Amino acid sequence: MRIFGKGRHRPSASWRQATDRAFTLIGDGRYEDAGELLTRAADLEPWLSESWFNLALLHKFRHDWEQARAAGLRAVALLDRETGAPDWWNVGIAATALQDWPLARRAWQAYGLKVPGGASRPKAGAGAASGEPVGMELGSAAVRLSPEGEAEVVWGRRLDPARMEVLSIPLPSSGRRWGEVVLHDGVPHGERTTSAGPAYPVFDEIELWAPSPVPTWVVLLEAATEADRDALEQLAADAGFAAEDWSSSVRLLCRMCSESRMPSDEGEGVHLDPHDHSEPGHPGPLGHRTDGQLWVPERECGLAAPAALVRGLLDGWVADSPDSRDWRDLEEVC
Repeated sequence: MRIFGKGRHRPSASWRQATDRAFTLIGDGRYEDAGELLTRAADLEPWLSESWFNLALLHKFRHDWEQARAAGLRAVALLDRETGAPDWWNVGIAATALQDWPLARRAWQAYGLKVPGGASRPKAGAGAASGEPVGMELGSAAVRLSPEGEAEVVWGRRLDPARMEVLSIPLPSSGRRWGEVVLHDGVPHGERTTSAGPAYPVFDEIELWAPSPVPTWVVLLEAATEADRDALEQLAADAGFAAEDWSSSVRLLCRMCSESRMPSDEGEGVHLDPHDHSEPGHPGPLGHRTDGQLWVPERECGLAAPAALVRGLLDGWVADSPDSRDWRDLEEVC
């Protein structure tokens, strides 16, 4: 096959050496040095889509979205196949980061995904149609926040192939809030299974795409029964916000376990999971395991709600059953 008068051929030894060395440097976090080598490789073999794919990948790691888009477009222009190439996925991520919606739609379609409808209508006062892909119905998934730091896996709703709305209440160490939208990578690292059977992929966060104005609070509850705890979660949901019993939902996992196929029991049954590295008998982020029989009334709970509403929610929850409910030590943490 010939492209622009150039014959397709196997890359030279110099190209392979520069590329291999560049990815070793990327693994060490030396992006600038890697960029010099990958640029040299692209100069050596400008007719290889891999040259530009690798540069686009590097720019994605650096969050340099303009450069990632430019290199990605050069890569897809040299492809041998029409659909399914990962080059298009990287273009879609870069376009989504830049809110280049026409290109994002084109990328997902070229990859082989169905993007229903046309351009979305503009929001009031937006001035022009955004073209943001909507209605892809990709379902639920999990996202690993701060994957290079104190990583935390939370649940979310996929808005499109590169964005997820966070539906869990993240721990404050993640720096993320309920309701935020994060940009995530395309290759899952691990799965979470449920008692109902389905397995959900775990994607790695790339960066925050849209912040949430709703603060995160931590509060100590006295909930005599699980039903009392559930009532607070339902009360918060009915108000349009969220509450989460961190004493049941949080497990500490090593990196290897987190990136594997793990059950997501969220406090149900016997907690003797050998992959759970938390400490038995300690509620909250330090560990949630019990013998499966004992309910501990003191619960550490995360709340996502405005400051003007949070105390009213808690007081209303207590007022519905004052003999079995109480709260104390409310603190805004993120």
